Amino acid sequence: MKVQESLFIRRKKPLVRKLLDMLLAQYPYASILAEDAKSGNYNVSRKSMAAGEGERGTSRGFVAKVSDGKHYIEYSFNRISEENLDDICDRIRALMEASDKMMPEGLCESVYEVPAEEKTEFSGSTDYEIDPEALGDDAILKQLAAIKEKGLAASEKILDCQVVSIYQKYTKLFLSGNRELEQNVMWMTGVLCFVAAKGEEIKTYYKAYSNLGGAEMLSQIEADVEECAEVVQELLESEPIHPGEYDCICSPEVTGMIAHEAFGHGVEMDMFVKKRALAEQYIGERVASELVTMHDGASAANEVASYFFDDEGTMAHDTTVIEKGILKSGISDLQSAMLLKTCPTGNGRRESFRRKAYTRMTNTFFEGGTNTREEMIASIQYGFLLENPQSGMEDPKNWGIQCMVNIAREIRDGKLTGKIYSPIVLTGYVPDLLKSISMMSGEVSLCGSGMCGKGHKEWVKVSDGGPYIKARIRLG
Repeated sequence: MKVQESLFIRRKKPLVRKLLDMLLAQYPYASILAEDAKSGNYNVSRKSMAAGEGERGTSRGFVAKVSDGKHYIEYSFNRISEENLDDICDRIRALMEASDKMMPEGLCESVYEVPAEEKTEFSGSTDYEIDPEALGDDAILKQLAAIKEKGLAASEKILDCQVVSIYQKYTKLFLSGNRELEQNVMWMTGVLCFVAAKGEEIKTYYKAYSNLGGAEMLSQIEADVEECAEVVQELLESEPIHPGEYDCICSPEVTGMIAHEAFGHGVEMDMFVKKRALAEQYIGERVASELVTMHDGASAANEVASYFFDDEGTMAHDTTVIEKGILKSGISDLQSAMLLKTCPTGNGRRESFRRKAYTRMTNTFFEGGTNTREEMIASIQYGFLLENPQSGMEDPKNWGIQCMVNIAREIRDGKLTGKIYSPIVLTGYVPDLLKSISMMSGEVSLCGSGMCGKGHKEWVKVSDGGPYIKARIRLG
């Protein structure tokens, strides 16, 4: 089934178009983004059960953007009617007139051209099987509670089994002088988390889920309960690792974290504008093994970060960031692309209509290779299989990377020994790590259970992933 358009957007569309015509009569460029988004959050554990509206994922409003050929002004609002159209135009005009006085002394202005837009009309919707909104809070909580009970019954060592799920359904309408775009999208994510104890030792393990769809995803969580319960009990026997550099195999989830942190924020081209990313100096240069080809783009995969057009009216792209080890391109929003004299890549994203559009990642991943996981394990005399990424951070200015991984499975003489080390800190210089990649599996998978912030704020949905990779990595 297809996600249906918002009735709110349908009713307001004639007014949005009228406002746009009024703005185009005054300015050489004007656009309006209308947004209606609804989110539901569900959380079940041993001691609690809760359902509610997602505060960050629920919003309804508009943002108008105009240019006088020199300045760009954005104005967001959540009410539109015949009676307040003139007032909205007056407020935008006042902001434009004040823009010359807003520049602090000693700073110079960047010159932006009016964006060239081809005439484009588009309307698209994503698919789903089960609508979580129609299914209802009670039914979803009942399903999650059954998963929790199954997890708690797996072993007396299990202290808690927490199941979390979030969905968002949204309609976005973008109108400008040459564009009329509408999209209706729904995604859902989930996390299954176990806490287990042995004596005073306490360990946690989680598995993440996501889809560009609906509540059909919940059956995947239920199918994995027993396996996840076994893994958290394995972690109770884990030991600290001896720091050093090792031959490692990364699971697709760990590969995705590396892709996101290594060449995610570092190739967001608003960072090029601010001179905060070393990657700008290496376009056209080798930064990874020739086995590595990396993509980012809302049309590059069908995951939670997929959409048909971005929040500035640029159609979704599949951008090849790295091609056979060569850094080919960054990703950009409309404003950064205009300033840098490049083509926008469809990565201009807002947390909501209340927020500015920034260059943001979407679906970020490495292409697959020709090896199998078994061949990769057999090739290692002594090393580790890394699984279950926890968190990561990068330094785009110096290309440092630091990631937390929950599991390192020991490999000796080409075989898994069954021994586990935890927790693991993965560190390194990005080009060194990526140039050390010597094998890649054909299997590629992505997941987007979390959110990504720009610095410490401006959260949007992203996904990342890739194949199993073999690389030389510093662990501690």
